[in-house]
Amino acid sequence: MKCEDLLRMLNDYVDQDIDPGICTDFEVHLKGCNPCKVVVDTIRKTIRLYKNDEVYEVPIEFHDRLHQTLRDRWKKTMDENKEN
Repeated sequence: MKCEDLLRMLNDYVDQDIDPGICTDFEVHLKGCNPCKVVVDTIRKTIRLYKNDEVYEVPIEFHDRLHQTLRDRWKKTMDENKEN
């Protein structure tokens, strides 16, 4: 199995909605591919946090910087659309 194959079927794998034979191929691939293992682990942790319904506060500096970046990108996109 290649990384591209794993990524294409990743949601089904994480949700355990995939043929058990393919799951075996996933497990073999993950044992030898750290980048794919990191991706799968991150998705699993994200799902776990979402299901736990936990709220995490972000530092105010990050919050402000994120909002400013989003405003800047929105403005840039709107300005580019006006030009077209």
